[in-house]
Amino acid sequence: MAELITIDDPADPRLHDYTGLTDVDLRRRREPAEGLFIAEGEKVIRRARQAGYRMRSMLLSAKWVDVMRDVIDEVPAPVYAVSPELAERVTGYHVHRGALASMQRKPLPDAGALLARAHRVAVLESVNDHTNIGAIFRSAAALGMDAVLLSPDCADPLYRRSVKVSMGAVFSVPYARAENWPRGLDAVREAGFTLLALTPDDKATAMDDAAPHRLERVALMLGAEGAGLSRQALMAADEWVRIPMAHGVDSLNVGAAAAVAFYAVVTGRPRH
Repeated sequence: MAELITIDDPADPRLHDYTGLTDVDLRRRREPAEGLFIAEGEKVIRRARQAGYRMRSMLLSAKWVDVMRDVIDEVPAPVYAVSPELAERVTGYHVHRGALASMQRKPLPDAGALLARAHRVAVLESVNDHTNIGAIFRSAAALGMDAVLLSPDCADPLYRRSVKVSMGAVFSVPYARAENWPRGLDAVREAGFTLLALTPDDKATAMDDAAPHRLERVALMLGAEGAGLSRQALMAADEWVRIPMAHGVDSLNVGAAAAVAFYAVVTGRPRH
């Protein structure tokens, strides 16, 4: 059973995991280095636990203690009860959902091992916006993608904003980082995947014509908002594919495009 501790000093060192949550650069450095991530809100905290992440501690405002009582009773980690005002001073923002948990990260799987178990993989290049990462993972989980492979400069799926936007779906889809880019794409092809590059280029094949759902193993490559896939990534692809647009719209947000493309990739295949 967790120990419930009331804290009224924002400088208390026991709250270190929760300090400066709005400082993106700081948290982006700190969290992977310290092996932690922050789960925000009751549902996300519960999903993180269900996915096997170990809780380091929990930070709750008073009204959330009863809501999270079953979790408090089950975990050995300390639970810090604080006022909403103190939570805001520590974290840097008003914690609307009133519940935060510091969770221990797991080691990422090797990219090769991840690919060996998958048939439908999303490959993300330089997607460095945390909101887009969260949206892509949510669609990947909902639509039956098996895994996500990230280039080295992609945003952290376990950053608080990514986790929140995905509604915890980042815990449901295995992911790994390619050590070398774009050379890491060679390993994807060697694992038996057909590399499809999603691009609005007119030379690309319309998604329906490409019929990716008929392919045995598909790696769908998506690039950053605006810039899209790099020239090197495009040249590494087996085929360019596009989502046909109407009304003069040239492209979709990468999160929306991912959802449409994932559906095309998995249509007609058994859901997990």
